[in-house]
Amino acid sequence: MDTIIGIDIGFGFTKATNGENFQVFKSIYGEAIDFQFKESLLNQNEQLDEHLQIDLDDTSYFVGELAERQSSNRQFTLDQTQFIATSTKILALAALSRFMIHDRQSFKIIVGLPIGHYRQYKSELAGMLRRSHTIVTTNSQGQRKELLLGISDVRVIPQPIGSVMDRLLDDEGKAAEKRFASEKIGIIDVGFSTSDYTISDKARYSERGSLTSQNGISKAFEVIANKLKDSCGVNVELYRLFDAIETGSIKIRGKGFDLRKITQLAFQQLAANIASDANRIWSDDWDMDAIMITGGGGAVLAPYLQPLLEGVIVPIEQDLDYRLHNVRGYLKYGRNTWAKPMLNKPKE
Repeated sequence: MDTIIGIDIGFGFTKATNGENFQVFKSIYGEAIDFQFKESLLNQNEQLDEHLQIDLDDTSYFVGELAERQSSNRQFTLDQTQFIATSTKILALAALSRFMIHDRQSFKIIVGLPIGHYRQYKSELAGMLRRSHTIVTTNSQGQRKELLLGISDVRVIPQPIGSVMDRLLDDEGKAAEKRFASEKIGIIDVGFSTSDYTISDKARYSERGSLTSQNGISKAFEVIANKLKDSCGVNVELYRLFDAIETGSIKIRGKGFDLRKITQLAFQQLAANIASDANRIWSDDWDMDAIMITGGGGAVLAPYLQPLLEGVIVPIEQDLDYRLHNVRGYLKYGRNTWAKPMLNKPKE
């Protein structure tokens, strides 16, 4: 039986789950190198080392934090066309490799795309992934293993629908939350590069109330990065700001910089732009029952966004990292989709 996996390949992070475990890593990859020295400098850090390395199409890649730490030529983009063409396959297969129990295994996967890119790229994305892939994984000790990873079916859905499915369905993929099946809910999904706005009207997708804007959390990161460049002359890559913004400070060449004030101002401006978009897009949807803020960017922007939105805010459950609600919803939707009995099944 094929294993059902939800995968959320975001510009900032790639997330995947089989319902029991989650895989989360930065959406970065780079060329793999041969280590001259493989031992951890301190034994207690060994468990923290996430060595994600795959060989695909005769090329060896470091993926995620390993690429950030070790690769000289790192690939990271906010361009959707380039992301689909060069990054998506590597990131998706790297994530799936972590769910391989046997050397040969088949999967059915649910993936998401921003609403604004859904129509253009859904067929390309599905066709790219729906096939058998031969990859080689290498662990931190240098041990290599060849895997035959089959993807028998791919369903591509608009990204923010994942958060709706997460609330609407239980872990088995069955309808559980009556509110989301009977009400009109607006969803603002703040990602790294984009923000998606959509409406679930009695669990039906509303095309008219859906849009993608370029107001992702990276816009605030760019403001902070530009401020740092003005202050110290160093161009800090956006993906290297996650921890610094979370802690409120960064060290550059040994000097500390307090990021709290500029972060607050950048988030306030971004939240104002997103709220303005939402209020404009949904100006005719005065019968909306509530609004949900989701996505990794939604976690940090929610306090700034909520006072600016016209409507009642549905709080996101705090049982999970905000980044993971979409991907858990994908998995539930997949279980709902593939658990249905086959129509016109021949009689035995």
